[in-house]
Amino acid sequence: MKRAYRQLAMQFHPDRNPDDPSAEDKFKEATEAYTVLSDETKRKRYDRMGHGAFESQGPGGFDQADFGSVADLLQGLFGDVFGGRAGRRTGGRDLTYDLTIEFVEAALGTEKTIRVERPGPCTACDGVGAEPGTKVDVCETCTGTGKTRQQRGFFAMARPCTACRGTGKRIQSPCRTCSGSGTKLRQEDMLVRIPAGVQDGAVRTLRGSGEVAAGGAGDLHVTVHVKAHPLFAREGADVLLEVPISFPQAVLGAQIDVPTIEGRVAMKIPPGTQSGRSFRLRGKGIPVYGGAGKGDQLVRVIVEVPENISRKQRKLIQELAEELGVDTHPQQAGFLDKLRGLLD
Repeated sequence: MKRAYRQLAMQFHPDRNPDDPSAEDKFKEATEAYTVLSDETKRKRYDRMGHGAFESQGPGGFDQADFGSVADLLQGLFGDVFGGRAGRRTGGRDLTYDLTIEFVEAALGTEKTIRVERPGPCTACDGVGAEPGTKVDVCETCTGTGKTRQQRGFFAMARPCTACRGTGKRIQSPCRTCSGSGTKLRQEDMLVRIPAGVQDGAVRTLRGSGEVAAGGAGDLHVTVHVKAHPLFAREGADVLLEVPISFPQAVLGAQIDVPTIEGRVAMKIPPGTQSGRSFRLRGKGIPVYGGAGKGDQLVRVIVEVPENISRKQRKLIQELAEELGVDTHPQQAGFLDKLRGLLD
């Protein structure tokens, strides 16, 4: 029951739905229901009398004595999510960065140095926002907290203080370097380690590399984008590759050089290889993320048919076709037999 109430309260809380007046009513209804069901005395009253048990108790079926208990309930369930004082994070915000890498770099892993522009405390005023040597007063409206609380029935909402813009301070002489903001943008080089086998769209988080504030630094979330490769494709931990071979290679067999993500390897084509056949190169794929082995490389051979041939080549091919006959083409012969059966 507590889990269900938490989900509803998170969904319909007015702080999260400032443009939806109906959300407040739904939030109140969920809170009333939870308060009744979680209190044995109230639940018995409701079982006997229904909603009428609370109709005489003011707005929403609660008397003023209930407001404090419900506020305590919200604080216990959600902490500072909706404006409570405990646990408020005062550190800097998280930042994001898009990093594009090559296919092979994603497969084998790499390290990249990125340049990030992030806000940090102004070095001239040490992040205070006031000109060095000038006085900084505490905001009288919010008493230095940077936020004001509004009690609306049985729940409280926190808003940034409009008098000090959430800083909690009254600055008479703003710092000329940062214009009173207390922060300055600065560029920093950061090292991002990309593990082997990382997928396109994966996010690498650099702790403490986000916005710097008095309460600590936020994180930097790096989204990895993998470029398409002109030859390779990926299927899980396996690498897919199509290789064209000639008609003589397919008929007679051959040994060909095949590219892999770690270099070239020799692969044997057996005589009589059909177009579209796949060969598996064990362990030549992508390392499984987390170090649990490696995938394979699947090589699909395509028999290439010559497009432009000379008169001599045409004559030789015609002679070869007459010499081969149908006995050397069992698949074609089987197909023709099935076709005759259907026509008959």
